[in-house]
Amino acid sequence: MRSSQLGAGGLGSISAARLAELLSLDRDRCGSVEIAARLRRLVADGRVGLAVGLPAERVLAARLGVSRGMVTAAYMQLRRDGWADARQGAGTWTTLPDRDVHAAPYGGAWAPDAGRDDVLDLAHAAPSAPLQLAPAFAAALDALPRHLPGHGYHPAGLPELRARIAERYSTRGLRTVPEQVLVTSGALHGITLVVEGLARRGDRVLVEHPTYPNALAVVRARGARLVEASVAPADAFADAAAEIVRSAQPSLAYLMPDVHNPTGRVLDPRAAEQLAAALSAARTAVIVDETLADLQLDDLPAASPDAWLDAVHVGSLSKSVWGGLRIGWLRGRTELIRTLTVVAARTSLSGPVVEQLAACHLLDVLDEVLTARRIELRERRDLLRATLVSHLSDWDVPLPPAGLSLWCRLPDRRSSTLALAAEQRGLRLAPGPLFGTGSAFEDRLRIPFTLPSERLQRAVEILAEVDSSPHPTTRARLRSTETVV
Repeated sequence: MRSSQLGAGGLGSISAARLAELLSLDRDRCGSVEIAARLRRLVADGRVGLAVGLPAERVLAARLGVSRGMVTAAYMQLRRDGWADARQGAGTWTTLPDRDVHAAPYGGAWAPDAGRDDVLDLAHAAPSAPLQLAPAFAAALDALPRHLPGHGYHPAGLPELRARIAERYSTRGLRTVPEQVLVTSGALHGITLVVEGLARRGDRVLVEHPTYPNALAVVRARGARLVEASVAPADAFADAAAEIVRSAQPSLAYLMPDVHNPTGRVLDPRAAEQLAAALSAARTAVIVDETLADLQLDDLPAASPDAWLDAVHVGSLSKSVWGGLRIGWLRGRTELIRTLTVVAARTSLSGPVVEQLAACHLLDVLDEVLTARRIELRERRDLLRATLVSHLSDWDVPLPPAGLSLWCRLPDRRSSTLALAAEQRGLRLAPGPLFGTGSAFEDRLRIPFTLPSERLQRAVEILAEVDSSPHPTTRARLRSTETVV
């Protein structure tokens, strides 16, 4: 069904105040093309959903402080391009174009022409597949015949995969049995299961700020309330978060203490233990997202495995191996894992056997994969940072000790504007506000170092071009369009 058939406001509507906040326009330099482009991006990256009713032109214009004709022209552009539809008496609502679209990184988002060779995709912080992936699938096919006589349904995951995951936790000091493991379709599937299982509508959920955008979307979809704890400054985070826990009494916390997305911060072991104790005292359930935990690039001390003993651990092969594999897992108390298995089975019944067999082989050689991966990422991280410092000397570009990306500060600039201008030149980026609430982090930009070196260098060249002239293409089109309007 085409999205426009859902009808106006099929999933509710967005207020003029909220939309104006998300648009984050510079009213002295905006025009109808700028408004339309930013609205399209908000739909494309999932911050504004599909079939969501847009504010009346007059109301949005008043909120933005621009002419009604400017908003009318922007809505017309969206309808021409397929990103909106309208019906007299029903208003205007968001849709998707009829042309082919592909999934973008966050929140059920969409982006046209994703994956094209001529597009530099730095919206996804995800590496390409390692050499060991093809042999893993060959081994999976060799092992498949012994599974064929059965029905193939394993709601909690293939027994041999659960055993390998449990063994890996036990090896690092967190004693685990297979019954404590639930295999999921990637980390996001696991996060969704836990949030839906442990948080009720109206509950408070503590999150780091910034954080993983899809986790924010999951909490919002559940109807829970976000409570943000700033990760900066790093040495004050644990104390500040513990104080928030004591005052707000959240029922659930979603944290990335090992390797944080997007900053690449690794929480000091003593701070991690202090925060874990505060959460335990408040009886706050904890999700520890370990998706990036294997990607520490510098030698840093690790927290005791017992610090997060009672947390629900979320793991995945998406960042350490390959996102297309779609293998993740949960590790938690046996009774909770049984409950979440029932919840998972209602929608997916079971995961695919071949991919799980391949994951078994990959876990057997994961240390080999990670050794090569860390060397490659370290080289790319250092090159990207050096290139950014060389081309954009006024940017603040901290060197992260872990992870897949740089979290850059842009002095006196808006990352949404920069991302929009870069996209017009074939460079896709995830602007800072995706990683927070409200209009936070407009002065931040996440830049992954997952592409080959020459493509990273080209990406920085494009950034330098659009940074020196924030949106020349847009300005030129604005002048010509506004003349017509």
